Amino acid sequence: MLDLKFIREHGDEVRNGIAKKKFSCDLDAFIATDGERRDLITRLESLKSQQNNAGDAIRNLDKKSPEFQSKIAELRTLSEEAKALDGQLEIIEKKWKALYLSIPNVPHESVPIGKNADDNQTVATWGDTETISPFAIPHYDIPWFNQLIDFPRGVKVTGAGFPFYIGDGARVVRALITFFLNEAKANGYTELMAPIMVNGESATATGQLPDKEGQMYHDVTDDFYMIPTAEVPVTNFFRDEIFEESELPIYRCGYTPCFRREAGSWGKDVRGLNRLHQFDKVELVKWTHPDSSFEELEKLRHDAEMLLQKLNLPYRVLSICTGDIGFPHSKQYDLEVWSGGQKRWLEVSSCSNFTDFQARRAGIKFREKNGKSTFVHTLNGSGLAVPRVLAAILENNLQKDGTVLLPEILQDFVGAKKIGSI
Repeated sequence: MLDLKFIREHGDEVRNGIAKKKFSCDLDAFIATDGERRDLITRLESLKSQQNNAGDAIRNLDKKSPEFQSKIAELRTLSEEAKALDGQLEIIEKKWKALYLSIPNVPHESVPIGKNADDNQTVATWGDTETISPFAIPHYDIPWFNQLIDFPRGVKVTGAGFPFYIGDGARVVRALITFFLNEAKANGYTELMAPIMVNGESATATGQLPDKEGQMYHDVTDDFYMIPTAEVPVTNFFRDEIFEESELPIYRCGYTPCFRREAGSWGKDVRGLNRLHQFDKVELVKWTHPDSSFEELEKLRHDAEMLLQKLNLPYRVLSICTGDIGFPHSKQYDLEVWSGGQKRWLEVSSCSNFTDFQARRAGIKFREKNGKSTFVHTLNGSGLAVPRVLAAILENNLQKDGTVLLPEILQDFVGAKKIGSI
């Protein structure tokens, strides 16, 4: 969430920032409710002060005196008024919190202005899309594709978007995860094995709630959510904790399966590995000093890019515009790999700086040298999401004989140079 003092003192700036994003919220209603809440708190504190003063006065009075009876009556009246205000404040607090949580983060000044994904800006490219295999076809059209990834049986066991990976398919997925984690360790990230279900407080802390209820699988009985990304449990690892300034920055990474309902997705975007309800991903997470968070974002992006370079997969980097950037995001880069068979770009990583937006929700601070506690900045990035990386590998490296030549960096992990047969 945004700094409450900043909202109160810079309402127009916040309003302009929100207007650039795709999320609607009633800032005026929040400001009005905030004023009402503050007024109630002031009145309640005044009543409690009067109660304390009356209580102090009673101790010095004769219990049989008219003054004593008068103070008792005054205390009774004050108590009834305070009880009524407490009830009003409880109602206003709920409304105030709901409105507060609906306010998105404001975009950083360096974020390009735009209305939707068409306005995202390409800021870097790597590799030559013209030098990939001349035999490339969509991965789902490769004759032996269903021998590696079985969608029909996944539908039978669970439903659409929950495939089985078989034999070489499973080994390549495991190889990619191991490669990603090894590279993360080499870049200073400590690995976590995280829960794949979280409570509502955790989802609220990272900004999935109240923004993405419809995209998450929800267990109503225990009120747990299947994670859409390891960002949620890993970021919450330090919830309600205070670091020493000397500890920053802190790097963590984690591999998890991820679960997304992907409501409303259809057509070519969901064919094969393009869009799944369950998929594997390694996430990179940082807790940083506010003064260095945007520098750390560039480092994070570099860590993700190097994975694609070592896999020899052409890609581009998009700076996501104000109209397409996420709810808790201040700045966001997307990395898209070239899909040689489909002749299109596929997103495989999103690298983002949330400034102190998540940290305020999660209560994550650091203690400055002067003893003052300040909220950290949180960042995360996919390093990387497996399915579309696998799709690009299959398409871009398809050989004349129908096999797929694996990237050299994966060959030792898989124990083979090629996979597949016609």
